[in-house]
Amino acid sequence: MTTWREFEEASPEFAQRVKTLFDAHKHKTIATLRADGSPRISGIETEFEDGDLVFGSMPDARKGADLRRNPRFALHSGTVDPVEGAEAQWPGEAKIAGRALTGPPTGGPEGDRFVVDIAEVVHTHLDEKATVLVVEWWTPEHGLRSIERA
Repeated sequence: MTTWREFEEASPEFAQRVKTLFDAHKHKTIATLRADGSPRISGIETEFEDGDLVFGSMPDARKGADLRRNPRFALHSGTVDPVEGAEAQWPGEAKIAGRALTGPPTGGPEGDRFVVDIAEVVHTHLDEKATVLVVEWWTPEHGLRSIERA
């Protein structure tokens, strides 16, 4: 299992950029897998808590059932469009993929609580001149890598 803390320790500057994007908006989007294997997209809120990335699901929610059956997911930060004429200031978007492991109850609202086991973290943004798309990604196996697309 790779926790958020382990990712932060392995790539602190990259982790801070990704965390800033996830903290910028309350609502994110999560993709889970239905029983028949088809994708499901749902809204979700996440938190960074004691070195873990965590999220919940209300009682009897389909995304919770999906994750209990198949823990694989993809999580997307909130995003905004680049401002015309100021594209270089666009912060980009972030994605995290992995497995959602059932976490301990918190004493809060009923429902499911999940702790993220990170498989991949991605930050997509523009270069300083806003002429090239930069895709940076980190995995536990290969660390931080980057490609540019014109």
